[in-house]
Order: sequence, then C-alpha cells, then structure tokens
Amino acid sequence: MNLPNTLTLSRIFVVPLLVVVLLTPFSEEWLGVQRHIVGVAIFLAAAFTDFLDGQIARRRDQVSRLGKLLDPIADKLLISAALISLVENRLAPAWAVVIIVGREFAVSGLRSIAAADGVIIAASKMGKLKMLAQVVAVALLIVSSAKGAPPVRNFGHAFPAIQFWSVPELRAALRHLFGKGVTTTTDWQVLLYSMGRAMLWVVVLSACVSMYEYFRSFYEVVTKRTAAEKEAARAVATGRVPKPKVDEVSA
Repeated sequence: MNLPNTLTLSRIFVVPLLVVVLLTPFSEEWLGVQRHIVGVAIFLAAAFTDFLDGQIARRRDQVSRLGKLLDPIADKLLISAALISLVENRLAPAWAVVIIVGREFAVSGLRSIAAADGVIIAASKMGKLKMLAQVVAVALLIVSSAKGAPPVRNFGHAFPAIQFWSVPELRAALRHLFGKGVTTTTDWQVLLYSMGRAMLWVVVLSACVSMYEYFRSFYEVVTKRTAAEKEAARAVATGRVPKPKVDEVSA
C-alpha cells in the first residue's frame, strides 16, 4: 500500500465521520467546537487529499490500478455524503443534489461502458470546473450553518431559487455591510449561505454541461469506430482488401 492509495482510502474512511459531525451534536458535546467549524475542516482536508494523492502518484510514478479504481469512488462518496447531509439539515435543495449525484452515477456508468469498449474518456475542463465549484459550494454552505441549520427562516418556502436579494435576512445583511449598522456574525453567515446557494447553481449548470460533453465525446468515438468497421467490412466484401487468414486447428 503506497502513500497515494493510503490518502485515497483515508478519504473514504473519513466520510462516516463527516456525516456524524454534520448531522449530530457530536463536536459540540465531545470537542466543545461548533459542528460547522469541524465539518468544514474535515471536508476541506478530505477534498485536499483528492488533489494530493494524484500529484504524489504521478511524481513518484506510483499510479496503480487500485488507485484508479478507488479515487473516483472516494470522490463520489465524499461529495454525495456532504450534499445529502446538507439536504437533511435544510442547507441545500434536494432537486439540486439529485441532479448533481445523478450526474455522477451517469458519468461513472458511461465511463465503465467506454472502458469495456476500450475507449478512454478524459476529464473535460467543465468537469474540473464542476469539481472545484462543488468543493467551494459545499464548504460555504457548511460554514454558514447555525448549529446545523440555515441562517434564514423561510428556506424551502418563500426562499427564491434565483432572486436571493429578496430574502429579508440577506437584505438586512447587505444593508449592514454597505450602509448603516454593525455587521454581525449572523449577517456573515447569511452572506456566506447566499454565496453557497449561488455557487450551487454553478455546480448544477456545469454538471449538466459536462455530462453532455462526456456523452457527446463517447458518441463521436463510437460513431467513428462503427464507420471505420463498416468501411473495412465493405472493402473486404468487394475484394479490395484480402481477408485475414484463419489458422486451422487440427482436432
């Protein structure tokens, strides 16, 4: 077991701890620290190992089949666990999480099918943007929570999908920030929460676009391969290319 694979496994093992910290008062009762502080620290540390294990593996020439198998599994477990915990705490809308997690399963399935056909689908720039936006959005939503709950009262009802500025708490926070009044801790939580919700839109849009790019790339490769195979078969049928000899095996 080399260092990159150890880092990847640590990302998998930290997922249950992250869920416990985000969904229970464990950190307050046992550590005396607010759950959003411990939660965002665990999440960012785990996300950093995703960058670190790849860099170390390539630098030390320790890229292995086990690492290639575990790395995407660890990524999806971490992100899915964090997003589902945010839905449970009413910090993220379920529809957005369904799209993001569903995209992960769809792309993973596509890559498995492509690998079985000998096709390698490289990560796109939009996919990398989606991953970065995911980390930022989840971190903002976790750190903005007040004892595991959103810092606004009308989440899920009057809370708008796009017009964030119509939320009373956000309007008050902006008034305190740019006008009269003192910007309180609650105001900063509301601002960070609104930024996280806005970044979640970036994640959803980039997830949809990157999924389309992956499927388009696979379709183009398969179409070209099918056309080449048909052309080769047509050439053999018309006698332009000799058929390959088949070795006879005696009984």
